[in-house]
Amino acid sequence: MESIGGKILGVTYKAGYFLDGLKIESWPYAVLDILIVAVLLYSVYLLIRETRAMRMLYGLVILVLLMGLAYLLNLVLLNWILKYITTMLVVAIPIVFQPELRNALEKIGRSRLIKDISSGQDDDNYVGQVLSAIEYLSKEKIGALIVIQRKTGLREYAERGVLIDGAVSHDLICTIFYPKSPLHDGAVVIADGKIEAAAVMLPVTENEFNTNYGSRHRAAIGITENSDAVALIVSEETGWLSVSLGGKIERRMSIERIKNRLQKIL
Repeated sequence: MESIGGKILGVTYKAGYFLDGLKIESWPYAVLDILIVAVLLYSVYLLIRETRAMRMLYGLVILVLLMGLAYLLNLVLLNWILKYITTMLVVAIPIVFQPELRNALEKIGRSRLIKDISSGQDDDNYVGQVLSAIEYLSKEKIGALIVIQRKTGLREYAERGVLIDGAVSHDLICTIFYPKSPLHDGAVVIADGKIEAAAVMLPVTENEFNTNYGSRHRAAIGITENSDAVALIVSEETGWLSVSLGGKIERRMSIERIKNRLQKIL
């Protein structure tokens, strides 16, 4: 009991020493320090929520609590085991969660601030080219599926198709989806204002939807369930235009409505 009391007193003493070190004039910096850490922690939470890493975070919290308990109660064996488990986790986490870590870094790199600084093509320009293309494809009843990346990287999907890395243009999009084109099957992926890939095979939603939805519509729903991308669909049967976002789909939309929607979310 005396040992536990000593450990608690030691922690209290260290906390008191830290607080004593904060001069009155340094409080604004201390508040700024705390705010920066809070923003960083919240940003990490936003990056990993609804991913496997979030479940791992819960496990790490439990592990930290157990380590604290083992330290306070002087549980030598448990403390030793937890220490080696922690060492193994430090090595294993980057390997097991490599896709999540990569996507997190991609999100940071594609933040609005960095996008505004580094964007090589005006957003309104490429969006206008996309709208012009789908309007033409709709009139001609040529099926098409265009996925526009937002914050979540789509590179892993793009690599399943034919990489292009070309400027977005009305003519290129229409050429890709021309029925006799070798690239007309699958989706076009647009990232950072460029056509990243064509003929991309996307994950199809497993949820039950209207049986009238074709493979393009189901693929559009599937990709928007797995990312924050927006998908534009042209039906080859009816020529109707649809937009999918967040796993939901709106059908029979006019070009003007689609334009307004894209201006709000891109």
